[in-house]
Amino acid sequence: MTHFFKHFGLSFKLAYQQLRTQWQAGDLRVLLLALILAVTAMTAVNFFTNRIAAHLNSQGGLLLGGDLVVIADHPIAANVLETAQKMGLKTAKTVEFPSMVIAKEINQLAEIKALGVGFPLTGDFGVQFNNADVDRPVQFGPKAGEVWLEPRLMTLLNTKLLDTITLGESAFKMTGVLLREPSRGGDMFSFAPRLMMNAIDLPKTQLIQYGSRVKYQLLVAGNAEKISAFSAAVTPLLQRGERIEDVKTARPEIKSALDKAETFLSLSAFVSVLLSIVAMLLAAEPFVARAQQSAALMRTFGASSANIGHIMLLQTGIIALVGGIVGCLLGFLVQFALAQVAGNLFLEKLPAPNWQPVFIGLSMSFAMLFAIMWPNIQALKKVPALRILRQDLPSSTGHTFWRFAPLFAVLCLIIFALAKTFTLAIAFIFGVVAIVVIAATLAYLVSKSVHIVSISRVKNQTLMLGLSSLWRRLPLSMTQMVGFSLGAMALMLLMMIRTDLMQAWQSALPKDAPNRFVINIQPDQVASVQAFNQTIGIKTPQVFPMIRGRLIAKNGQAISADTYDNERAKRLVTREFNLSTAANMQADNKLVQGRWWLADESNSNLVSIEEEIANNLNIQLNDQLTYDIAGSQIVLKVSSIRKVEWDSMRANFFAVTPLHTLDNFPASYMTAFYLPKHQDNALNLLVQQFPNLTVIDVASVMNQVRDMMQKMTTAVGFVFIFCVLAGMMVLYAALIATRDARIKESTLLRVLGASRSQAAQILLIEFICIACVAACVAVLVANGLAYYLSLFVMQIPFQFNWQLSVSVFLAALVLIPLAAWLVIRGYLKVAPKQLLNSI
Repeated sequence: MTHFFKHFGLSFKLAYQQLRTQWQAGDLRVLLLALILAVTAMTAVNFFTNRIAAHLNSQGGLLLGGDLVVIADHPIAANVLETAQKMGLKTAKTVEFPSMVIAKEINQLAEIKALGVGFPLTGDFGVQFNNADVDRPVQFGPKAGEVWLEPRLMTLLNTKLLDTITLGESAFKMTGVLLREPSRGGDMFSFAPRLMMNAIDLPKTQLIQYGSRVKYQLLVAGNAEKISAFSAAVTPLLQRGERIEDVKTARPEIKSALDKAETFLSLSAFVSVLLSIVAMLLAAEPFVARAQQSAALMRTFGASSANIGHIMLLQTGIIALVGGIVGCLLGFLVQFALAQVAGNLFLEKLPAPNWQPVFIGLSMSFAMLFAIMWPNIQALKKVPALRILRQDLPSSTGHTFWRFAPLFAVLCLIIFALAKTFTLAIAFIFGVVAIVVIAATLAYLVSKSVHIVSISRVKNQTLMLGLSSLWRRLPLSMTQMVGFSLGAMALMLLMMIRTDLMQAWQSALPKDAPNRFVINIQPDQVASVQAFNQTIGIKTPQVFPMIRGRLIAKNGQAISADTYDNERAKRLVTREFNLSTAANMQADNKLVQGRWWLADESNSNLVSIEEEIANNLNIQLNDQLTYDIAGSQIVLKVSSIRKVEWDSMRANFFAVTPLHTLDNFPASYMTAFYLPKHQDNALNLLVQQFPNLTVIDVASVMNQVRDMMQKMTTAVGFVFIFCVLAGMMVLYAALIATRDARIKESTLLRVLGASRSQAAQILLIEFICIACVAACVAVLVANGLAYYLSLFVMQIPFQFNWQLSVSVFLAALVLIPLAAWLVIRGYLKVAPKQLLNSI
């Protein structure tokens, strides 16, 4: 043991001394700067995006009034509440049911919501308490003996503030106008005009009797870890008629919006990772080159290969630890500054940061540096002592592929850890591989072609030397072209995410998207509703049939909740579906499998199933599904599986049949349309004419989705600014990494009689060629990735942005040669003799 510590102490001392020498020479500074940049980029983006993602999910939770809700058709068992309280979660109970509300001689069906203590757990109500108020935010419900009514319900009842209304066996004073509710996200088709009351008053109304249709809810709120633990603990305890919902399972529109938001954040994080790895890889070159000299010197003094390996491993560990700690600290400071600014824009305080980005940053620091250095360490063990005398001996860093294989493996692990979907991770990895292969191939072809042309046809010596220098330093030229291509591609992709993809996502929910759903339309009322739609400006109003049916068998085999292990599948088979009919598929639907029916199949027993439902219930193409509709059964063959764009907010259905297949079954109808605010009275007249209609106002849900989109645009904008700075540092690291080679060549040119101006021109010509190749590859791959991401990952339209492509090409053509000249210009002013002495 004593020998081990003595040997370790000596190795550590040598490692530290060599690091000091490398620091003084400047090589270590470049590597450490690149490592700090890598960790800073990773931790800053992760801190920021994690906090934004947590904020967006909490914003989504506003649609439920909590982070998670347990729903049942009977009073929820006490042990569920006890479990939440033991875990330190905030809880609140609500009860919802339909009932008639009476004001004087007028009565109206309303959706009653009785609020327990603590509701809402997240968000707030918007309530008008007097005629002068406008949407006052409050975080409490009505007091005992008081109720709040929505404006539409007030209009239908012809009431005003402080009037008395009757609910069951009790009378209540109307003290507030309910303008906004923090729990409008779930169970959209149970909406009727809303009335809020205090749960204390519920027993005296005597409205809840045996057979009443009541929804009991237990809402919980807390940090993500506790919520996840509560869900895992309670799920096995759920009985028939009970289910758990969060914002994603409650509303497919919100789930789609949150999924897309998380994907945008993941893409932003990917860009920072890629830029960081490029900087690390390029900055390691001069450090490894000088380490070869040190290894050769140690071999002359009798050091073994094992000793050299131990010293290099210690050096790598020290650099990784220092770079990781400094990078995490800087990353936290950067994200803190961004969060302060973003907090002002979001008008809300972002959630506190957690320690996950620090762990990721430190782990990445060690993983990336060791992945880069390990092949070099193995090669340095074999450096001959003769190298200290023979500078022309070839570098023994190993085969190029195997040299980069560990780093590529680390990159893949990081991408898979950050990716929200397997498809997204594969797409990004494929893009990285494609750009490396394309850039390296083009670099080789261009370098060779330019070299041949410069020798045979170029007469100008300066131009010939500039062009032929690409071939003379082919490995270096290929490394720079690949590095610049990766950096430019990453930045261009982020610009496309920030502009084109974000705008396409936002345009998927236009301003005139339907904000009113009218259900319970009877067959003899369809013509009147269509006429009303035309009066508010809808030229071709759509009215959809809704046939309630329960799935009872698949391929002749009865199915029930016990058939499935998946909890969502269990819930789906215990409820009734809304089936609909259509001649043509809607524009926001896309066939995934199968085919749509033909015109002469309008009576055929076919059905098209929504993709997510099909996956949950394990429904395949050509399966025979048996539905029970009002006591009668029908067998339908699955002819297609559709993907539905739920965030379009248009009317959509899980199961659709040909137009006349369900003609013999009882049906009600529904329609969806956009209603401007100033036309609310016209809608009230329709409801007064047909009191059975239920109007669902989804404007608040749509505003929440739009709000998420806007906030995500702001978040990606901040990440974009930071990644642009990271990209500039990558450019700097790439140029510094090749500085010694440039200085040597410039020195030789000056010794051979070239002027300072000619040396600068040769340098600029070379880097213009490098910039052309890098820009072409970046534009090609970035557009290819954006096309794939938009169509197959984000499911939003892709539009080629030629202006951005041209701008990126021209920017690379100017910035890369300019940056190279700024880095090397100081050495062009030094006398050749002094340069020779320095190298």
